[in-house]
Amino acid sequence: MATVKSVLSNIKGWAMEIVEFGLALVLVFLVVDILFGPQLNIVDNLVAVINSFVGQGIIGLIALLILLGIYNK
Repeated sequence: MATVKSVLSNIKGWAMEIVEFGLALVLVFLVVDILFGPQLNIVDNLVAVINSFVGQGIIGLIALLILLGIYNK
């Protein structure tokens, strides 16, 4: 029987794989958007997300650093 720790480890592994897959899709769509014109508006959406962090001042910077820290673990 699986322990709680092993189940949580499996869930964490799946979540990290889903995040990595999502980031890979964003990069692919970003390249497609740059090469073939703004059909998906990925660049505009990415700029909007970055501006939402920057627009919040120090709180946005702290939130961005926390997200990067979580991703790097």
